[in-house]
Amino acid sequence: MITLKEALALPKEELPNLKQDLKAKINEKKELGAYIEQLTDSEIYESGEGVPILVKDNINVKDWDITCASKILQGYKSPYNAGAVENMLANNLSPFGRANMDEFAMGSSTENSFYGKTLNPFNSNCVPGGSSGGSASAVGGKIAIAALGSDTGGSIRQPASFCGCVGMKPTYGRVSRYGLVAFSSSLDQIGPLTQNVEDASILYDIISGYDKRDSTSANVEYTQTSKNLNPDKKMTIAVIENYLNEASIEIQNSIRTSIKALEEAGHKIVYKNMLNNKQHVATYYIVATAEASANLSRFDGVKYGFRADGKNLKEMYENTRTEGFGDEVKRRILLGAFVLSSGYYDAYYVKAQKVRQIIKNEYDEIFKDADLILAPVSPTSAFEFGSKKSPLEMYLSDIYTISTNLAGLPAISVPTGFDKNGMPLSLQLISKAFDEQTLFDGALSLERSLK
Repeated sequence: MITLKEALALPKEELPNLKQDLKAKINEKKELGAYIEQLTDSEIYESGEGVPILVKDNINVKDWDITCASKILQGYKSPYNAGAVENMLANNLSPFGRANMDEFAMGSSTENSFYGKTLNPFNSNCVPGGSSGGSASAVGGKIAIAALGSDTGGSIRQPASFCGCVGMKPTYGRVSRYGLVAFSSSLDQIGPLTQNVEDASILYDIISGYDKRDSTSANVEYTQTSKNLNPDKKMTIAVIENYLNEASIEIQNSIRTSIKALEEAGHKIVYKNMLNNKQHVATYYIVATAEASANLSRFDGVKYGFRADGKNLKEMYENTRTEGFGDEVKRRILLGAFVLSSGYYDAYYVKAQKVRQIIKNEYDEIFKDADLILAPVSPTSAFEFGSKKSPLEMYLSDIYTISTNLAGLPAISVPTGFDKNGMPLSLQLISKAFDEQTLFDGALSLERSLK
């Protein structure tokens, strides 16, 4: 598959052929379920003249269906473009298809989709990760040049890790959330999934920037990273020591190999510790479900999409939400309503916000001695469908990624090899807030050191 950098260098007259070739590849691998709709020649998929980029189904593209892979939004069309999509269209990129996802971005396997599950391009018996599993499967399966995803607790980095591609979560507020359907407003962030680190830097540069329509957008100076990439810059990289023994043996071996490669490239490795990541999980699922409960209250059958019949307004609300939402979404709405309820708000939600601040403070302390942090993305490589027997077991697949969302930090998942079954392995790098340049420099150094 042609890279994003190569595609952007093509003459404009070659782009129609590129799109036709891409359509053919998508049809050859339609069994992956990465695309919600098979591409046609209709104007909806020819809305731009630029390089084709796959867009997750929770990011608004004007006049396209947007459903967040849920029954409750069937039939709804977006009346506007998301801020990130506007930036793409202004920089010779065009949306090209909707990526499958876990319903309302809630899940770690892309099994929770109204349209059916997405498969891992390396083994169809394994999950592609989630919730941006369609985006990751398409890029890893070479049926997308690059894609947009969203990361609330690891939903770009974990599927990128499982599918052997690069996935990057920007600093919170660095990419506009205008036009991203909210799951957890203080955690969600749009980011790129690409074939390599340089492409991730290029796509990040295009979609990032201040947007006055987004109250959470950071009004900071715009800086371009791709033209300033420097993999030869020597850094101090911290390894979170108490995370190592909780990962699989193959992940641990991948970390050791990567540490050796980074040291040989001239980087200094130091070792640090953080809170037990089970406390991260508890904090994240209290904050995320509380915000999801509030955000998803708007989907009631009145204003958007699907509406069920009822004898009165209250019954219509109940029937619409009962029939329209899947099990995982209902579970998280109920959890969120519980932690926000009278008598439990202080015991759960307020306490979670205090632990969130402790996590942020821990990162601040580590970054006094280090430029970057190296950590696993997931405890294992991609697992098989049906192997997680309970929701809690599934939630624990995000133990290494959620703390960066709680702290609002940028992070990137970089492929580091394969396990004994030929499944991709990856590690993540984390940097200080708004220091994406250092993040990409370190990621490019890691990528090149392992080749």
